[in-house]
Amino acid sequence: MKDTIIGLGKAVCLLGDVLKYIVRGRVRWDEVFKQVYEQGVGSLIIVTLASAASGAVLAMQGQVMMGRFGAKEFIAQLVALSLVREMSPVFTALVFSGKAGAGMAAELATMSVNNQLQATRVMGVDPVEFFVVPRMLACFLVLPVLVVVSELVGILGGYFIAVTQAGIPSSYYYYQTVHAIGYSDFFCGFIKIFVFALLIGWVCCYKGISTTGGSLGVGRFTTAAVALCYVLVIVSNTFVTKMVLTFWGNG
Repeated sequence: MKDTIIGLGKAVCLLGDVLKYIVRGRVRWDEVFKQVYEQGVGSLIIVTLASAASGAVLAMQGQVMMGRFGAKEFIAQLVALSLVREMSPVFTALVFSGKAGAGMAAELATMSVNNQLQATRVMGVDPVEFFVVPRMLACFLVLPVLVVVSELVGILGGYFIAVTQAGIPSSYYYYQTVHAIGYSDFFCGFIKIFVFALLIGWVCCYKGISTTGGSLGVGRFTTAAVALCYVLVIVSNTFVTKMVLTFWGNG
């Protein structure tokens, strides 16, 4: 219990240092864009495949379930709302945690056990400014883009199934999709993804720079970072969803 409280305190201090450097404008943008490329490209293919499959499965299930009530024409709304409000933000965050988050944690953990972080301090450079800030900012830039890609690809996956198997006209599917998504639906997903971006970047960077125990510690801390990200994404999704529904309702 004592170690947990101490670790939480250090994590909060790390987040405070990151915010301090960002507010003061001490951001290495060249490194930020490098991280954006590495994190985004590395996760894009997996996100695309998972989203296309999710949209197709939603449409197939919707065809079966709604067909029982003669309401197959609402498949487009089911797919669009499910992806925009819940599935795309959560699935994208989980995929990002397992791919880019693990990469961040492993890189920083390797630097930590090889004393590279300590070496930067000797040279008068804070490793938080040099390594952590660019990675956390990159999370905020990459995740929203990946979510938009996920939503579009997922809707296309549902469109393919609905048109080819459920017999829904293409123009009608497009019309239902556009009119199903309101501002609250769209921003509900985006509020979530910024919360997820903060949690993923924060946890993975903290676990990475606090790694001890040599090469075995790298694997152990990286695994712990990804597992904790999964839990925090799922739990925080519940609270953010409740908050959005409380203030915006079903609008």
